[in-house]
Amino acid sequence: MSELKERLVEDMKSAMRAKEKDKLMTIRTILAAIKLQEVNTREDVDEAGVLAILDKQSKQRRESITQFSKAGRDDLVAQEELELGFIKEYLPEPLSDDDVQSLIKEAIDATGADSMKDMGKVMAHLKPKAQGRADMGKISGLIKAALN
Repeated sequence: MSELKERLVEDMKSAMRAKEKDKLMTIRTILAAIKLQEVNTREDVDEAGVLAILDKQSKQRRESITQFSKAGRDDLVAQEELELGFIKEYLPEPLSDDDVQSLIKEAIDATGADSMKDMGKVMAHLKPKAQGRADMGKISGLIKAALN
């Protein structure tokens, strides 16, 4: 079992004991997503897989916050922000813009990419280093700009 998954299970138990309903619900949602992945692939999710799931959960919350804000549903915005805060506790320290730029330059140099057709190679090289630490959609846009 990955270290991050073990931490989630322990924190779930602590949240149960402390009767922290919101935190418990969020952790259970994350663990359910991990379990679904394990059932679908028939293998344990490793640390990178758990980070990818956390990243996806985080992105879903950010998108929900945007939609609920547009709809004027402040109660739901507050709930999503609370859940996002719990998820962020498990994500590694976010990368700064300078760090992202240097990782992109390093990936382009390492893969020898010189055009848009090499985008996949650059993303594959970058993903393990940036997963959960930066918005991969934003990174994709920055790579496109660098390769053009």
